[in-house]
Amino acid sequence: MSLPPEKASELKQLIHQQLSKMDVHGRIREILAETIREELAPDQQHLSTEDLIKALRRRGIIDDVMKELNFVTDSVEQELPSSPKQPICFDRQSTLKKTNIDPTRRYLYLQVLGGKAFLEHLQEPEPLPGQVCSTFTLCLHYRNQRFRSKPVPCACEPDFHDGFLLEVHRESLGDGTRMADSTTMLSISDPIHMVLIKTDIFGETTLVASYFLEWRSVLGSENGVTSLTVELMGVGTESKVSVGILNIKLEMYPPLNQTLSQEVVNTQLALERQKTAEKERLFLVYAKQWWREYLQIRPSHNSRLVKIFAQDENGINRPVCSYVKPLRAGRLLDTPRQAARFVNVLGYERAPVIGGGGKQEQWCTLLAFLCRSKGDCEDHANLLCSLLLGYGLEAFVCVGTKAKGVPHAWVMTCGTDGTITFWESLTGHRYIHKPTNPDEPPVAEQPKPLYPYRTIGCVFNHQMFLGNCQPSDAVETCVFDLNDESKWKPMSEEAIKSVCAPGATTSLPPFPPLCASTIDASVTSNDIEMQLRLLVSEHRKDLGLTTVWEDQLSYLLSPALASYEFERTTSISAGNEEFQDAIRRAVPDGHTFKGFPIHFVYRNARRAFATCLRSPFCEEIICCRGDQVRLAVRVRVFTYPESACAVWIMFACKYRSVL
Repeated sequence: MSLPPEKASELKQLIHQQLSKMDVHGRIREILAETIREELAPDQQHLSTEDLIKALRRRGIIDDVMKELNFVTDSVEQELPSSPKQPICFDRQSTLKKTNIDPTRRYLYLQVLGGKAFLEHLQEPEPLPGQVCSTFTLCLHYRNQRFRSKPVPCACEPDFHDGFLLEVHRESLGDGTRMADSTTMLSISDPIHMVLIKTDIFGETTLVASYFLEWRSVLGSENGVTSLTVELMGVGTESKVSVGILNIKLEMYPPLNQTLSQEVVNTQLALERQKTAEKERLFLVYAKQWWREYLQIRPSHNSRLVKIFAQDENGINRPVCSYVKPLRAGRLLDTPRQAARFVNVLGYERAPVIGGGGKQEQWCTLLAFLCRSKGDCEDHANLLCSLLLGYGLEAFVCVGTKAKGVPHAWVMTCGTDGTITFWESLTGHRYIHKPTNPDEPPVAEQPKPLYPYRTIGCVFNHQMFLGNCQPSDAVETCVFDLNDESKWKPMSEEAIKSVCAPGATTSLPPFPPLCASTIDASVTSNDIEMQLRLLVSEHRKDLGLTTVWEDQLSYLLSPALASYEFERTTSISAGNEEFQDAIRRAVPDGHTFKGFPIHFVYRNARRAFATCLRSPFCEEIICCRGDQVRLAVRVRVFTYPESACAVWIMFACKYRSVL
């Protein structure tokens, strides 16, 4: 493969820099002088080139050079985003070794060289070899590139030693093919978003810290190398409490030909902060004015759930419109309904509260939500709305209440024919909205709503925010003609754009791409199934019952599980006829068949088994007594992006009926 002349000269320059860094020329001169003294006989006038190369190879010089210039593709632990650029993750502390880097691109090599002062784990004992223990994992996102560190045991001084190669480039203004220089990189204001996740011995994840690293200080450092100490703060109610410190080293590669003065870098950062603060101040002034006008329409509006700002995991107030953005899933999700299923299988967890006092508000940034694979209803609704916008639908997040006045968020799409569809992000269910007319006489038949929503205060997406100013905020009577300002009071789209458009302010967290699943569905299904068989056998043994498994009956349950998942994704039922026919053939005359399907979004077999036993139907199957009892269990894991999964389990038994 031939290189263009400019790339060839660039490659030569990189090789020359590396050789100079290793002082190869000086070492060669020393070895040649030594070889001439030792090996040149009195009758010889000169040494051949082959003799000299042999001497260099014998002393290891050639091997050292080839190791340093080893540009091969190495299989490295990484997460593949849906973007065409694949990030490279290292676990080496030294200079870059083996990777498929592009010599015409500029890279930032970020090394995490250990942590300290994680005082919550001060008393944590050293894990024994092979012992399962709680772990820390560091997740990074930078300009559409996702990275994940190797898990390290939780400790006061966690042993992080990972390196990540971040590509720094501009894809606009025709600069995509040029290597970025110092001035260009100074204008790239995207921070590196770092999220620290703790995974306990049961596989449960907890968000420990979320930090935005300003990396551009390296542009003003000597040789383009700098070391930083990053203090990580807690999340939610603990956002003012330090949880630990990370030691980080940043290095530009290839080295910068010209570094900027630290004063220039500091001035640029100060100007960006000042500009962002001014935009946020002006939006706050506008939001206050809009709220005053909204309250003047009718005093009862004060009790409606009109949410203009929401706190993120770091306790920072952000406009709600900044939590939504059109998000394309690449080839990972094919349809809007499949996207709804993906969001549904991400775990649901309310923000933790220390003590009583009701619900703690915490809307997570998308990276924090995806990395821990669970969040509150607002996180699910924001992600689903972003995905539906990516599919070209007119989607909005709705903020209101469910039964008993519980605050809730869901998604709404508006069809071109005026059809209003509600999407429940926690279940994947869809509901068509048909408003009732409160002025109709009592005898008139009104459509009965099937959705669980009671009131609605506002709707929003990445460009619009509208407050409900209809006489009643009851969802069933609401008319969703969003262009009618007598029913929905809009915010200025220009005002929203000034603080929520991509690149509008440096304080907005960029949206990461979705990552493909790393779970092997077949292997995981088998593992869970084997564990469940063991648990059932032990449970029956405790009851004094023997257990006989029938593999063929277990296999026949597979079509049913596939049909259930297909129905959850598409709302279409298919394949039940074949399943029922197969079961009738497998169960002899005079025998009874019982089956119990159940669905989980986690892969912990013991926890799933405990949940199954709480169901009287399932317990009846597992503890079945009778003549010729045969048991079956089938597990089917369906994988989704971000290693989310839907786990279907079906327990079944057949036995001879004895009257």
